[in-house]
Parts: sequence; structure tokens; C-alpha cells
Amino acid sequence: MTDQAASFVRQNIVEPRRAPVRTTGIVGFARERLFNSPLNIMITLIGAALLWLILVPLVKFLFVDAVWQGNDRNACLEANVGRVVGACWPFVQAKFDQFIYGFYPEDQRWRVNLTFALGALLLLPLLIPRAPAKTLNSGLFFFAYPVIGFFLLRGGGLKGFAIHWIADFGSGFASSLMDAGKQLATSGTTIGHGWLSQPAAWIGEGLVWLGFALVWLIFPLEWLRDYTETFRATLWADVLATAVIVSLIAFFLTGGFRNGWRALFTSIAVFVGIAVVIAVMGLDGGGLPIVDTRSWGGLLVTLVVSVTGIVASMPVGMILALGRRSTIPLIRLFSIAFIEFWRGVPLITVLFFATYMLPLFLPGNFTVDGLVRVLIGIALFAGAYNAEVIRGGLQAVPRGQAEAASALGLSYWKTTGLIVMPQALRNVIPALVNSFIALFKDTTLVLIVAIFDLLGQLRASFADPNWATPTTLFTGFAFTGIIYFVFCFGMSRYSLFVERRLNAHKNV
Repeated sequence: MTDQAASFVRQNIVEPRRAPVRTTGIVGFARERLFNSPLNIMITLIGAALLWLILVPLVKFLFVDAVWQGNDRNACLEANVGRVVGACWPFVQAKFDQFIYGFYPEDQRWRVNLTFALGALLLLPLLIPRAPAKTLNSGLFFFAYPVIGFFLLRGGGLKGFAIHWIADFGSGFASSLMDAGKQLATSGTTIGHGWLSQPAAWIGEGLVWLGFALVWLIFPLEWLRDYTETFRATLWADVLATAVIVSLIAFFLTGGFRNGWRALFTSIAVFVGIAVVIAVMGLDGGGLPIVDTRSWGGLLVTLVVSVTGIVASMPVGMILALGRRSTIPLIRLFSIAFIEFWRGVPLITVLFFATYMLPLFLPGNFTVDGLVRVLIGIALFAGAYNAEVIRGGLQAVPRGQAEAASALGLSYWKTTGLIVMPQALRNVIPALVNSFIALFKDTTLVLIVAIFDLLGQLRASFADPNWATPTTLFTGFAFTGIIYFVFCFGMSRYSLFVERRLNAHKNV
């Protein structure tokens, strides 16, 4: 046994094994992703060559050959510099305020800075998942901040509140309907030409009766408006009357003396906050100096239009998506017609319609600011696209989710708001962010209706002969391109963060 056992003992040392293939770090990434097959090797080499041909000249133009100091165009001319000139950054420095504020008065630009600071201060906690007081922060950002930002940027004060606004608009709209109906009824034979004259007269009489009914409908509000005007503090009387009416409506609609106390106290708290804002900002005494929106421009207009469009289009899209899936034929047909109409019309047409044709449909004594009309048009346009994106997310939610909620006794709105809609939005995060990025870049189309955003201010700055150089054009577009890329890339990366946090890539 000893000899037999000794015969199995190896006399030579075993050869060392080969080192395992490294799969981590830069070397592992290159081996696994870039050079793991002949096709990938070829694609990697072609991509590296393209990056070399693009990035090297770009870096050379923007940094190496760039001019960084100067007071006029002479600093960026090759004849004066004695070398090849790249980007003319003194041009950007000279026009920087114009790119950010447009033609906003220089002594009032602190209002723009304060608006930007308040927006960032309220937005950052919303983007941080573990930040506390999300409900309060959301209410301040989505409801209080737009009002404060409007009066900070535009200035002015309040002469009336909700009752005055509704009464004035309703009376003007009713009178416009009655005047249009009378003209159509009396000139029906001229417009109708024969067999169409009678229907034209009927439509005119219908408009007259509709205006007459609207007059009686808003009569209590007109009486209340006239009654509050007898007080010295007209605005405060209007705010108090509006608070009482809204609070009572919220109280009785949410259960009255049984369950409506929470809505009542919430409404009172909201109106107390409104009163504090009016008092602090001096809106009852004229407020800040008025800066017309035609003086706005640059990054200010870009952010106002894009943020308003993104925020306002989301509730519009959700309502339309739910309406298109509704079992009520009238709601479903209206939602379908609305979505198909806005999706079938170019954004340029929407902007022209909102700017030049919408005033024709408003009462004669009622006007809407040009920028506000553009904001409404963009919000409705983007809402139609978001509606189809959200509808796709709703269809991806299993039907058993709503059935289980119904079996537990939840109402339709609780089922939709707490169970179905959150899952639908989680499923369509990439598509929604894609729509937001597209909308952010499409805001440059407002230049067509004489609203100068960042790109519009850039094009206007090219007309300055003091900075007319061969590289000024490329420098300006490079600067604005960097700004757009930073915002769009930031939205894209944050959406990826939200996807990973919500595990949107998993099929639960």
C-alpha cells in the first residue's frame, strides 16, 4: 500500500493557470463593450475617428483659438490679432444681459433675479426624494409661485378679485353674444342667400337668448361686485366675498357638517395666504412698476414659456386621457375631437391663432396679454400630445388593479388618483420627459409672433455692427446651444434617476 500510494504523488509543480479576464474598470469595459467582436472593433474605430474629427476642431474653436477679452469687433478680427481667431467670447460678455433679460429695464432686473431664486428654492426640494413637507412645497410651487412670479415680473396691482373678474368677463361676453346674435338675425337674408337665411336667423336668435340667459346667470355676481364697490377697500371686500363663497361651496360639496370641515379650514387658510401676499407685495396700492411683456426676452421668456407649458399641459393631458377612455359618449367624443384637432395643427399655426385671431372671439372690453395667449396655446397644444402618452400608460395598467380597488369599495376618483394614474405615469416617464424636452426646444418658435426668447435675442444681437465679425455668428449659436443642452441633458438625467428609483423598467 505504501508503494502504491507513493506512485500517485506528483513529482513536478503544476503549471500556473492563466489570469482571469478582467470584466471591471476601464479595461473590462473596453474588452466587453468595445472590442469583443470584429464588428464592434470596426464600429469603435469609426466612432473614435468621427469624434476626433468633430471634437478636436470644436475644442480648438471654443477654447484654444478663442478670444477672451475685448471691447468691440476689433478684438476678434484676424488682422488685428495676428492669428486664427476662434470663438469671440467678448461678444457674449457684452450681450449677456440681453440674452438673459431681453429688454427688461436695467434698474428692475432684481425682480427677475428674485423670481429665478424663488423658483430654484421651491423646485430643488421637490426634486429631492427625501426632502420633507412635499405637500406644502408643491402647493407653494404650483399655485403660489406663479401668482407671485407674475406680479414680480410684470408689476402692477389688483383692482378687483375673482368676483370682479368673473362679473366683468361674463357681462362683456354676454353683450358680445347678444350683439352678434342680433346682427346675424337681422342680416340673415343677406348672409344666408336663400334657403340658408332661415337657419342663420335661428342661430342669431339662439345667440341672443344665450346671452340673455348668461346675463341672468351672472346677475348675482354683478350685484355683489357693485355692492363691494361701495366700500372704500374694494379689493379687500372682493377678496372677503370670494373667500366666503368658495369656502361655503367647498364645505357643502365635501360633506357639509359631517365631513366638510377640513375643506373649509383649508380654503380659509388659502385665502389668508392670498391676503398676506397682497399685503406684503402692496398689490392693493398699485404694486411694483409695470413692465410690459413686450420688454421681456432672452432666457426669461424661454423659461416662462417652457415651464408654464410643461406644468399646465400635464393636468390638461391627464383630463383628456381620462376623457378619451370615458364611457360617457359626449365626454369621449369631445376629448377625441380636441386631441385630434390640436395634434393635426402645427405649433406655428397655433401661435398665430392665439396671437392674432383669439382676440376676435373675446368680448370687446376684455383683452388678454400677448404672452398669456401664447402660453395658453402652447399648454393646450402640448396637453393634446401628453394625453396620448398618458393614455398609453393607462392602457398598460392591468385591468385587475381597478377591479381590485372597486372590490375594496374605492370610488372611481380614488381608484384613478391613488392606484391607476400613478402606475400609468410611472410607465410613461421616458415618453413624458421626451415631450418636455421637445417642448423646451420648440419655445423658440415664439419668435414668429414677435416674442424674443433666448434664440430671438441672439438673432437680434447679430444686427449690432460693433460686433460684426466672421466668428460672431458661430459663437452666439454655440453659447445658446450649450444652454439648451444643459437644460435638456439635466431633464434627461433626472428622468433616468426617477426611473431607477421607481423601478419603472421592471414588470411587476
